[in-house]
Amino acid sequence: MKVIVFPHDLEMGGSQLNAIEIAGAVRDLGVETTIFGRRGALNTRIAELGLDFVEAPRPRLRPTPAVVSALRHLAADRGATVLHGYEWPPALECYAASVGLRATVAVSTVMSMSVAPFIPRQMPLLVGTEQIAHAERVAGRPDVGVLEPPVDLAHNAPLDEREVAAFRREYGIDAQDFLIVCVSRLAQELKAEGIITAITAVADLPPAWRVRLIVVGDGPAHNKIGCAAAAANGRAGRAAVTLAGQLADPRPAYAAAEAVLGMGGSALRALAFARPLIVQGEQGFFSLLDEDTAPTFFWQGWYGVGQDPAEGQGVFTQIVRRLVSDPGLRRRVGALGHRLVVDRFSLTAAARRQIEFYTRAEQDQAGTARLVASGGAALPGYALYEGDRRLRRAFGRGAADDFNSSPVAARRVPPDRRRTGR
Repeated sequence: MKVIVFPHDLEMGGSQLNAIEIAGAVRDLGVETTIFGRRGALNTRIAELGLDFVEAPRPRLRPTPAVVSALRHLAADRGATVLHGYEWPPALECYAASVGLRATVAVSTVMSMSVAPFIPRQMPLLVGTEQIAHAERVAGRPDVGVLEPPVDLAHNAPLDEREVAAFRREYGIDAQDFLIVCVSRLAQELKAEGIITAITAVADLPPAWRVRLIVVGDGPAHNKIGCAAAAANGRAGRAAVTLAGQLADPRPAYAAAEAVLGMGGSALRALAFARPLIVQGEQGFFSLLDEDTAPTFFWQGWYGVGQDPAEGQGVFTQIVRRLVSDPGLRRRVGALGHRLVVDRFSLTAAARRQIEFYTRAEQDQAGTARLVASGGAALPGYALYEGDRRLRRAFGRGAADDFNSSPVAARRVPPDRRRTGR
């Protein structure tokens, strides 16, 4: 088995970090693995893991013919048996590159909050939550599996106390301060609303609570979130909120926190440091991970949709009040999160499931023939999507991340009890 893994980009982000770390773990289990993509901040992580990297041409309109051609030549040169695209643009490019390569199959992983309907229906697909998988099966996809975002527990391990102290010193965090950390891509979709709500809430908390919020990351919503932080600090009369920007290594931030605010892969990495986790979503959604809420997150992922954005500040404030006032609660939910991440989200277990997924795809020759046929059927859907996207962009109404702007969780899909056991 020889695999080429194609993340949608190599800037900081959960999907692409998962792609790289799973590829490293798959390689460690004996599978020849190559990363293909445009250079970015995560090339540092690729180098740390000792993974082979081949640079892709610059993408333009996706799928980009030059990217497809380069990927096809790389697959033929390396004798690749699997082309693995993360998110819909690489999925389409892997599909196009595989057509006509008799010994090569294309597969996809989508960690967005919904799946592009024009990904070929017969393409073997992994998604990040049981809820999304159930929705795709109901929609008629025959080969959908679940691979929850894993955590590299060797890399995300407790740090030396000197590193933690150095982080708190750098950002002026006193021993008496209650530090909340948010490590996130600062995207308009999914992320900005909840982060700004938390920023506003922290500024309005009683000064005696001594709550500080540090936001680690960068992205399109940086200026918007920065303005909210400046306004919050002005209202609070102190440096209640700090934007740290993108850190090459955010582990000291997780380790220095009393609690972490996050969603998706960032939320799971927080659990590796045994920190209380406040799961962030949209429409005013905030929820503390505890014994009662864990089954919900196993179903819908580390995210949620509330009823009213106006309720979010009050919900967030109540969670913070509980954590600040109850050290026993902090220890209990921190320990619970650590047990969950060790038992359910280890990188080694994910790598084994990934190899099983590759093996099934390689062996399903009939499925490969159906995939070629379904690719043609998907073209009209993609053409409609691209036309609509261009029209919305022309009128200034386009979402930067379309399939995170229409999450499956917002549809209130009920649990499939046959698969969840709940």
